[in-house]
Amino acid sequence: MTPSVSSAPHPAPILNTSAEAARRAVSVIFLVNGALFATWAVNIPGVRDALGLNRTQIGVALLAVGLGSLASMPFTGGWTARWGSDRVTRVLVVATMLVQGLPYLMPNLLTLTLSLALLGAVNGALDVAMNAQGVTVEQHLKRRFMSRLHAFFSLGGVLGAALGTLLVGRVPLWAHAGLVVLLTTLAGLWAGARLLPDRAAHMPTAPADAPTTAQPSGLNPATLLLGGLCFLGMLAEGANYDWAALYYRDILHVPGGQASVGYAAFVAAMTLGRWFGDPLRTRLGDETTVRAGASLTALGLALALLVAHPATATLGFALSGLGLSNVVPVMYGAAGHALAGRGIAQVATIGYGGFLLGPPVIGFVAEHLGLRAALGIALAGAALVALLGGRAFALVRRVQEKESPA
Repeated sequence: MTPSVSSAPHPAPILNTSAEAARRAVSVIFLVNGALFATWAVNIPGVRDALGLNRTQIGVALLAVGLGSLASMPFTGGWTARWGSDRVTRVLVVATMLVQGLPYLMPNLLTLTLSLALLGAVNGALDVAMNAQGVTVEQHLKRRFMSRLHAFFSLGGVLGAALGTLLVGRVPLWAHAGLVVLLTTLAGLWAGARLLPDRAAHMPTAPADAPTTAQPSGLNPATLLLGGLCFLGMLAEGANYDWAALYYRDILHVPGGQASVGYAAFVAAMTLGRWFGDPLRTRLGDETTVRAGASLTALGLALALLVAHPATATLGFALSGLGLSNVVPVMYGAAGHALAGRGIAQVATIGYGGFLLGPPVIGFVAEHLGLRAALGIALAGAALVALLGGRAFALVRRVQEKESPA
């Protein structure tokens, strides 16, 4: 959970102007963060081939990103409370954009793994800080736009994948990465100067919705099931992000930058789904949104894996992205409303395990059973979310009824 921030005592017109500028700035930060991940995703095959790695080895390297993120995230809340999410984000966005260039310069698996661990650490901390800044701006503007922020992340992925389609196979890896580092660092510098201050002096010492270690009641069934479904949803999301380009290259034998078309289709569809996700959730309800989305994801992955043709696979990855776009955000929201700060922190922690462990596990399985069979793990996970989603939301409703005043 990100910290709650009270309104600073500035004149309203100045504050509104500053908050609008910060809204645009933090949107740009989400955008360049998405572009970073897309650039890495479309260049995984090139990095693997340049270093002569097998699927298990690239899986180990991918695991380092998640471990680095997991190591830094717990500390970032304290940093934002002490120095403000604006200052922390300002530093981390530039650091992350610069560090993203390191993996393309590494000569072997060990140095690649270490550079990816460092990238994961700075980016994991940035992820917490920029979301905290988003909450601060949202509170000052008194309107919701967090879902749209995450759509900007996906839009950055679309732009990064589109640039990759143009450059991968046509220019050296370092040239592609260097261009992205330059553009995103300049954008990060511009955005960082326009963030909204929220230093600790303006923050209540104990926000009502802040997670706390003083609640040792443990995991209840609703938390466990929501967390487990988030794990499966984020496993499927990570599989699409990290293995789509390799699926096109290795299984469908699509050459060069064209191998990123499936990844681009996935991210474009996810962006579209997130952009319009809030109205859809209002119309259909949380349970239907999650179960229908997970079913669509399973259908899309089945189409991509069972019909080995680039056009069919592209449609399948697009359906997978559209289905996944609101699965995890809706379950996070359900956890927050029903289980408060402690519950959403637990659900998010369990769910992040899927994003952390999914891609390398798929790499290990792919090495022994083939990539198509390995990606079937993501398909099965999506199907389980569709099957068990009703039970999870029934448990959530039970918790809400028990805790609601008589």
